[in-house]
Amino acid sequence: MQIIYYADSGPAEQWLTELHTALPLADVRVWHEGDTAPADYAVVWKPPAAMLQGRIDLKAIFNLGAGVDAILQLGDALSAGVPVVRLDDAGMAVQMADYVSHAVLRYFRRFDEFDAQARDHQWRFLKPRRKEEFSVGILGMGVLGTRIAEALLSCGFPVRGWSRSRKEIAGVQSHAGADELAAFLAQSQVLVCVLPLTPQTTDILDRATLAMLPKGAYLINVARGAQLVEQDLLDLLDEGHLGGATLDVFREEPLPSDHPFWNQPRITITPHISALTLRGDSVRQIAAKIKQMERGQPVAGLVDRTKGY
Repeated sequence: MQIIYYADSGPAEQWLTELHTALPLADVRVWHEGDTAPADYAVVWKPPAAMLQGRIDLKAIFNLGAGVDAILQLGDALSAGVPVVRLDDAGMAVQMADYVSHAVLRYFRRFDEFDAQARDHQWRFLKPRRKEEFSVGILGMGVLGTRIAEALLSCGFPVRGWSRSRKEIAGVQSHAGADELAAFLAQSQVLVCVLPLTPQTTDILDRATLAMLPKGAYLINVARGAQLVEQDLLDLLDEGHLGGATLDVFREEPLPSDHPFWNQPRITITPHISALTLRGDSVRQIAAKIKQMERGQPVAGLVDRTKGY
């Protein structure tokens, strides 16, 4: 069995070692420009088009992350008959639930406002909020969105979920489709975006969408930077319609040092760390799926290219 590996950042040696340990009969190599030798599987993160161009020999392409937009954007470079397989979780859901829970609790307990007061040497009481009046809306109710919802429910927050098709999750008020988006937004004091990046979700967080949130609402984006219209967010913060935003993803990464987000005190910035790929969990999952495919068994996580996830 031949496996080719590529990631646009980070050392490859440990990945190759762990993949070979999990699949001892496999020959695992790093793909380099010009490598056209046969391969059965590809394990990738943000691969160049040349790596996958015309590779009809591949039995599957495994993506080292939850979002597959970087692969699907390669378009015709992907052979139509080669399945793309995403990681179901690999430890990312718990990390993302922790990140979002921290951000929601920070806004709920008004720690962002207390931080601002402390910088100005102010000692001032702020009225506590009531959880039943602090509803959290989650855009995208897949594996990650569901785990976030469970964490927020355990904290006692009302949780609403919106997705393309209706999802029934205990304790979560479900909304689905374009017809129910406005009602979902109007009742979300905090909006969490966990949507996959597709042509339909690009720029979805624009003025029209964000203005439907209640006055003083907050945005948390842990999905993709291309889903947020940046100037619209800045305008709504300046106008006072939005109370703040926590952003982990951006259109350009690293975020340029002269970007206006750095100078907006109500925007909290983190460097795309809300959910990191855990190598051990990922390798075990990929190895298990390869073994299933070799036995002719179906695997979970197959990407529907028409939907983009």
